[in-house]
Amino acid sequence: MRTNRWAPLAWAVVSALLVVSAARTGWAQAQAQPTPPPAAAEPAAPAPGYVGMDTCAGCHEPVVNAFKATPHMASSQGCEGCHGPGQAHAENAGDKTKIRVFKGLSSVESSSTCMSCHNKDNQKHWVGSSHDSRQVACTQCHNPHPAEGVHEKALLRQPQMKLCTSCHLQKKAQLIRPGHMPLREGKMECTACHNPHGSTSVRMLKVGNSVNETCVSCHTEKRGPHLWDHAPVREACNTCHDPHGSNHERMLVAKPPMLCQRCHIGTRHPSTIYDGNQLAARCMRRQAWWV
Repeated sequence: MRTNRWAPLAWAVVSALLVVSAARTGWAQAQAQPTPPPAAAEPAAPAPGYVGMDTCAGCHEPVVNAFKATPHMASSQGCEGCHGPGQAHAENAGDKTKIRVFKGLSSVESSSTCMSCHNKDNQKHWVGSSHDSRQVACTQCHNPHPAEGVHEKALLRQPQMKLCTSCHLQKKAQLIRPGHMPLREGKMECTACHNPHGSTSVRMLKVGNSVNETCVSCHTEKRGPHLWDHAPVREACNTCHDPHGSNHERMLVAKPPMLCQRCHIGTRHPSTIYDGNQLAARCMRRQAWWV
């Protein structure tokens, strides 16, 4: 009996076509049937001791409404994420001893609550920073639920320059001098140079590990290297310039030539026209001595 050698291949092709046809038929039937909507997820029950933000709104409705407009609303525990479990507080007629009240906390205790979430990025150096060591609490600058509405993401109690100069009065006086950084004009802010939450650099500067690195991050043309490098420039730009403001041109700390003569003594260089006359007489006497 003669066997067709192509028969197995033919059966394989037919089988494959049947499988594809069945799959397409099943897919078409599935598309024709409407997909039932997913079941609505039930809200998770509050943890033991927690009552939820709706209970807080029963007494503190304006504060809760203000809270809902802030980035803190993303917290899964709402008000109790910062103030702690509120069940005992609610069941005891609003007893303030049964909940965390920030006005009664020390700066360290208050800030530690904030640091439980804000412990990375720009806030990671807060512990031990200049503000922390001077017992400045986070809530002195930030309002977690401002009643007048949210003006900016940082939830500052006042505009940044006004807030900083409310403590740094000397810098406030310098900023109103003729030569100053454009903070008053709104082109810069204090945080352009400083990180109020702490840094690894001097004076809470944001960039680098020295004053110069912060300055040349904007003034790149002053970075160097220079053929004739001035020693005071290598030490710090604020040797000659006051970055917060000055009565002299280019924010110099003193008017030339007095600025230069703070380091360079005037024995061989006239400081004034009167010194010039004395220097000329001295040169004449020295010339006569050589002759």
